[in-house]
Amino acid sequence: MSGARQVVVEADGGSRGNPGPAGYGAVVIDPATGEPLAEAAEYIGVATNNVAEYRGLIAGLTAAKALFPDAGDALRVHVRMDSKLVVEQMSGRWKIKHPDMKPLAARAAAVLPPSSVTYEWIPRAQNKHADRLANEAMDAGRDGRQWEASASTAALDAPARAVSTPPPAQGPPGDQVAGAARARAALAAARGTAAPAADTLFPVPEPGVPDTTVPAAPVSAPAPGQPAAASSQQQQPTGAPQVGWGSAPDLGAPATLVLLRHGETALTPEKRFSGSGGTDPELSATGRGQAERAAEHFAALGTVQEIVSSPLRRCRETAAAVADRLGLDVRIDEGLRETDFGAWEGLTFGETRERYGDDLTAWLASPDTAPTGGGESFAEVAERVAAARDRIVARYAGRTVLLVTHVTPIKTLVRLALGAPPESLFRMELSAASISTVAYYADGNASVRLLNDTSHLR
Repeated sequence: MSGARQVVVEADGGSRGNPGPAGYGAVVIDPATGEPLAEAAEYIGVATNNVAEYRGLIAGLTAAKALFPDAGDALRVHVRMDSKLVVEQMSGRWKIKHPDMKPLAARAAAVLPPSSVTYEWIPRAQNKHADRLANEAMDAGRDGRQWEASASTAALDAPARAVSTPPPAQGPPGDQVAGAARARAALAAARGTAAPAADTLFPVPEPGVPDTTVPAAPVSAPAPGQPAAASSQQQQPTGAPQVGWGSAPDLGAPATLVLLRHGETALTPEKRFSGSGGTDPELSATGRGQAERAAEHFAALGTVQEIVSSPLRRCRETAAAVADRLGLDVRIDEGLRETDFGAWEGLTFGETRERYGDDLTAWLASPDTAPTGGGESFAEVAERVAAARDRIVARYAGRTVLLVTHVTPIKTLVRLALGAPPESLFRMELSAASISTVAYYADGNASVRLLNDTSHLR
């Protein structure tokens, strides 16, 4: 076979109970036509979602290899999945810690040379074909049989696919890099052109060289220092397709996450480490007052439609105050809990420095370092917070959701949305009962709209 052979694999897995009856589905797609080339699905008995998702990936890669057995190293496979865990672990950005995942990841990595496979996260709505296959497999298992390709109708529910596949975005959904790549693709689709590279849509001048780049698309605003009439030559002719930001397809209302830090506890004014491994303190009188003022604020706005809280007491109490005022229920998500600070729980920064100086220095220097005594590293916290974010954004697409949580989860969500490095966590201030907001659009892009607002407390 001359030249590289390219295919797309979409895979999914599910478990009705997690763990529970589980199955997977995978489809191999021709990126030039969007046509499915092969399907695979199987009921695998009782398993977790993650195990089923990995099994789907393995099946998809195996099917792609079987289609082109003579391609060898010339075969290129682009994997698209709505499992952030699998995408991030197989891309090498997240560590694989769970013992059940390690052998599955090793099996997936062994199907094809690692250099032949790329990974991309996609929203669940774009993974309908594989999702339908997985559900067909689970339905078959429920009925005491195995999935049969001849009886499958999964392809009928598959979304329309573009004729060409844009370059894979790097980074999880909602992160700045992935969002920018999808925004470029959306703009290009509206113009009917190929997606431009990042440095053509958002040019960066060389150091010391004035930025004289002319925008690729005409704009209606006058150049700095010129009267408005001088820009008329840049106006598009009547009837010409509109270009620029105004041409982007309607992505619908974003999932808007309103991030409320819990009110004060007795530990808050003393700036003591208070995570998920400590005493789980209740709100102080001051904290209860802050929660009530937050409730008044959201009642006046009338925008919050759902409430999700960390399982820790201070967050549940804060969330309850708002929920009572708005007449809403509170859902609990374990992924929103605060960092486990290990042996540092209850200590001030100074006390921690005195007792565990070397450990504290190492922790400040690396997001992969955990606090003394078996706490969580910031990298581990980011992994579970991002997974919680994906669950919530998928569940509440187009809605405004109040997340009542803690300092580290809020800072992490903001950091990921901005594409900022881990050390940026130490450069944000988050007051008790403060409000921050991040909106997540259907194309994977994120917009930080507010940070550490305390005006409602004054």
